[in-house]
Formats: sequence, C-alpha cells, structure tokens
Amino acid sequence: MNGATTTGGLRAHNRVRLLRAVHDCGATRTRSQLTRDLGLARGTASVLVAGLAEDGLLHEEPAPEHARGRPTQVPGPHARGPLALAVDIREDAWELAACELGGRATVLGVRPHDGTPEGVLGPLGETIAAHARRLGSRVIGTGVALAGPVRHGGLVDIAHLGWRSVDVPRLLGLTPAPIVGNDTAFAALAEARRGRLQGVRVGLHLHVDFDLGGVLIVDGRPLAGASGTGAEFGHMPLTGDERPCPCGATGCWSMDVGANALLRHVGLAHGGGRGREQAELVLTTSQEAVTANATALGRGIAALVNAHDPEVVILSGHGAELYERAGETLLAACEPGLMTIRRDHPPRIEASALGWRGSLLGAMESVFDAFLTPEGLGRWRENHLDQGGDTPEEQNVTHSTLKGDKSP
Repeated sequence: MNGATTTGGLRAHNRVRLLRAVHDCGATRTRSQLTRDLGLARGTASVLVAGLAEDGLLHEEPAPEHARGRPTQVPGPHARGPLALAVDIREDAWELAACELGGRATVLGVRPHDGTPEGVLGPLGETIAAHARRLGSRVIGTGVALAGPVRHGGLVDIAHLGWRSVDVPRLLGLTPAPIVGNDTAFAALAEARRGRLQGVRVGLHLHVDFDLGGVLIVDGRPLAGASGTGAEFGHMPLTGDERPCPCGATGCWSMDVGANALLRHVGLAHGGGRGREQAELVLTTSQEAVTANATALGRGIAALVNAHDPEVVILSGHGAELYERAGETLLAACEPGLMTIRRDHPPRIEASALGWRGSLLGAMESVFDAFLTPEGLGRWRENHLDQGGDTPEEQNVTHSTLKGDKSP
C-alpha cells in the first residue's frame, strides 16, 4: 500500500517510483522495461516520463541496440537535473564527487589533510560550498562518509585521529546540513544497491582501511543501532588479544586487521592516519604480515557468522586485497571457528564489486534517498518552475564513472 488516496497523490507516488527505478538500475533500462517492472499502463508511463522531463529530472536517449520497429528509449538523468555531492573522509585524505540520477559520478577533488577536525572539516566545507555555488540549484544535498561511529546529529568519534564527539555538520558550516554517516555503513548501503549484496536478505559487509569496520545488512539496509553507532565489529574482542585500543576498549579485532596492523607487524610507525603507502608496500612484500592479517580476519568472520547467520560476507578495501593474496589462509582460519551447522553450509565470502568507492557511493545514495520522495520532488519542482522543458544542454559537470580502483 502506498497510502495515496487522490489522483494527485497517486501521480506523485508513481513519479517517485519511476525515478527510483531509473536511479537504482543505473539508467540502463528502457521505458518499456521500466513500465513492465513497475506494473504501469503504457499511457501512464508516457505521461510520467513527459512530466519528469518537463521538470528537468529525466531525459530519454535512444537505446544503444533495439529490435526492428519503433526505436526504444532509455530514461536517464537530465542535463540540468539533480546532483548529490558525496564525500569520503578517510584518516589521511578526503574525496569529493558530484553524482547524478542513476549513480554516474564525477570526482571533483582528492586532497590530503592534517587529521585535525578543524584542519579537515573547515577547508572541506569551503570547497563543498564553492562547488555548490557553481552548480547552483541542481545540488540536492551533501552526504559525508567518515571512518568512525556517527551518533544521531552528526557527532563523530575517530579513535585513531583522537576525534571525540566532533560536531561534523557545525564545522562544515553547510546549509542545508549534510547527511553524515559511517563509511562502512555507507559502503554496505552502496553494495546493497549496486554491488554483491543486491537481493541478499541478510549480509555482512566488512571494510578494511587503517583498521576494520563492519555492519550487518538486512533487507538492503545497514542496521544502525539505537544511537546510530551499532555494528562496530572492529571493536569486538574476537582474537584473544588484550592490548588497549585507541577506542578505549581492550583486545579489539581491528588491532590485528588493516593498514595499522600491517605496519605494526613489520615495526613501522602507525596510527594517526599515517603510512598508507608503506602499508600497501607491506601488502606486496611481507607474506608474514599478510598471513597474520588474513588469519585474524578469518577468525573474526567465523564469530560473526555464528552470531548473525549471513548469506554472504563482502570484503572491501584492504579486506579484498587480503582475500586475494591470502584467501586460503583466511578460509583455513575461519572454518575451525564455525559451528557445525554453519560449517556444513558456510556463507559465501567475496570481494566487493565496488572496491574502494563504496563509501563515496553510499554517501550519494543517502542524499538520493532523502530526495526521492513526493516532498523532495515537490521542492525541486517549486525551485525549477522556469526549467523550460526537455532541452538538454552541455553538462557543467564533466562525466566520469567512478571505478573500483583506489584514488590517487
């Protein structure tokens, strides 16, 4: 049930459904396919597409290939259509992109930072604001992924950088306020929409960067917990260690998995967002460090599988690289920790389809989730009354599709 009780309400509901379908499929399905998928009458679909084109939300292009007869059209983003700004703030750098309906994205900047809240968020806020002014009313919001737990209201803790209750929206100084979320939760959301968690009812996503983060996905959504900080799997004592973690707990799993653990294993300086290049070198030169990381990762996965019974476990970031370089070691460490009923039918363990881009794309999805509502489309229409119909012009954002490789 959609709750619509009037003709206008039903039309607004179907406009959202159609735009959501175009977005989720990556603007690859034809109008006839979308019409069939959504159970719409052909005439209704034509009216909806025409209205959305007039509002500057959709534009149709001929399908690359079609059978004989009438050319098939593919609805996609309008040249002056909505853009979501998305940011991935890692412990040593941030990446900013502009993303259009359908998920196509353009990187606007990648910059290192000094690790302090003011040094990171002040300049980043100014950069976002400058791009928002340039792009004008096309910008529908900003999503920000951060490498730490995020409480309601945007308060963030990043243990390895010494961030405690940092008010990210205040320091960014953006209006409207951005949507702020945990990087692993955003990566899992993107994987559920565009990667290997599509159609998976219960899945586990583990993202490994300087340390390890994880989240459980149920019916396509990450479980956030009561305060928004749930599923901090990296801070569970899963490996029997008793060393203190910067988070305040002892024996955290993330002490043994990730770039910091790789650096620690070979005696190099670690922490504070330092040493990405050195850690990547260790990945390629020290089999002993890789084996230790993969073993700890496998043991922890076994505990989480016993607890949550996922259909699939997805690894991103360095997790995918560890699986590629030491997959047999990881599986050998995981199997003994599984209950017999789990061992008989273990979940699949796979590398992410989105690579290092998941957190950024998840930040984008959070913005479009807020926009693709009757209220969001209503505000767009009010702000674009002079759109002037479907007359696409040259984009003021250069198109490039984000790949799964790491940022420079």
